Amino acid sequence: MNGNSTPRVLSIQSHVVSGYVGNKSATFPLQLLGFEVDVINSVQLSNHTGYKVFKGQVLNDKDLSSLVEGLAENDLDNYTHLLTGYVGSGSFLKRIAEVVKSLKLKNPKLTYVCDPVMGDNGKMYVPEELIEIYKKEIVPLADILTPNHFEVETLLGKKINSMEELRQAIKELHSLAPKTIAVSSTDIDDKLTSILSTEDGSKVIKIDVPRIPSLYTGTGDLYAALLLARSYLDDNIKVAFENTINSLHDVLLKTYEYSTGIKDTNLQRATKNELRLIQSKRSIENPPKKLLATEF
Repeated sequence: MNGNSTPRVLSIQSHVVSGYVGNKSATFPLQLLGFEVDVINSVQLSNHTGYKVFKGQVLNDKDLSSLVEGLAENDLDNYTHLLTGYVGSGSFLKRIAEVVKSLKLKNPKLTYVCDPVMGDNGKMYVPEELIEIYKKEIVPLADILTPNHFEVETLLGKKINSMEELRQAIKELHSLAPKTIAVSSTDIDDKLTSILSTEDGSKVIKIDVPRIPSLYTGTGDLYAALLLARSYLDDNIKVAFENTINSLHDVLLKTYEYSTGIKDTNLQRATKNELRLIQSKRSIENPPKKLLATEF
């Protein structure tokens, strides 16, 4: 842990009025672990897009500039961390690159955690123009990168079908600049695995994660927030990685147990599967020591 002052995070990602994705998934865990959190919502929706209906607004690059300028003019832009997640337009993402540079100019020790949200399970969530912007303008600024398997493939423009190919892909990503790369999930060889690599990819560790028989929205956002917090709070990156995965897995277990106990057939599946973050307070603060990292 660094010093005695309270760490401050600026989190730029999506927001939902009801439920837990984006900033709603990240803010509570970060605050619980002792971080001040300022949020800018790239989009504001009534609920996440897994519901039958969703409505809301999109923030544009000029809106982002206005908010950041207001912070700067009041000297409120003193952050130890920047966290970015879902962004839906190229102009907004390009403006984020400028925000990173200005915040790092103010605090050269700032840690930028980038979750390059582009898609999952072979499906893109964002316009394809964002791929090159991430690769050329955003990823080189990141200190910690948290892509999923599909996003690694998307950034590098190739399929990854084996663990050895994934290892080489991680080395390629390191060459773009990030010191720490955490592949949040991959299911190569029918195993659900999370992988973390530091420096140049020569030191890689992994955790095999027991499967939970359901899919949840907001897990990547939670993963990135927990890794940000734990990489600051814990003594070494291996411990930080283990605490991140154990907290996340425990949250998902609690969510699964809750969802299977609901008998109301009128509820949408998305409602039943909303992350049980508040109910998982203890798992976030004191994660169990169940899943351990091994060398990859």
